Amino acid sequence: MSLLSISDLDAGYGDLEVLNDVDLTVDEGEYVAIVGPNGAGKSTVMKSVFGMTTVYDGDIRLRETPLTDKDSTEIIREGVTYVPQVENVFPPLTVRENLEMGAYILDEVPEDRIEMVYERFPVLEERRDQAVGSMSGGQQQMVAMGRALMLDPSLLLLDEPSAGLAPDLAEGMFEKIDEINDAGTSVLIVEQNAKEVLSRCDRGYVIAQGENRFVDDGETLLNTETVRKEFLGG
Repeated sequence: MSLLSISDLDAGYGDLEVLNDVDLTVDEGEYVAIVGPNGAGKSTVMKSVFGMTTVYDGDIRLRETPLTDKDSTEIIREGVTYVPQVENVFPPLTVRENLEMGAYILDEVPEDRIEMVYERFPVLEERRDQAVGSMSGGQQQMVAMGRALMLDPSLLLLDEPSAGLAPDLAEGMFEKIDEINDAGTSVLIVEQNAKEVLSRCDRGYVIAQGENRFVDDGETLLNTETVRKEFLGG
């Protein structure tokens, strides 16, 4: 049984339909990437999982639990967390306060999860009392990911985590995502750096014009001539 299953999904925003008959699965412990051109509907797939779009038809399930009738808070309680591409931190708050916000559905902040985040991202412990708005883009992305890990999710949704980062910082970010997945968290990622993410993921989906175009393991997609020419720049 898949952890996440999406079948025949038609979704969009209000009257604007973006996705048409999209299918996607994420198995337990799997690292799955969605790639494709700008405006293809990649982020809409992810937002649909998190209850942020209008679903016209189709099915989204976490294990056997339907998600299409749930709001984002209910979906978080089911074990899914989401890091959007932009506006993913609270700039005036400190690192520690941002992490605490990740546990807002709980009665008290789990200190063991704070310590886990600090172990995963040591720079955040060093700067735990610093206002996040004064930190670099890469460090802010670490805060956003750390906050999403505070509830020990079954599935972590990442939307363009390398966007705006210098190449060396992006490389470090991808390594952290590898570590998170290796520790047992399933990952679904939307990423413009298609070559990099396909070289790391277990399986990739190419979405174009709101539809499934290709699905295979990452290495196979990297070596598929049509995918390389049409979506990876040759």
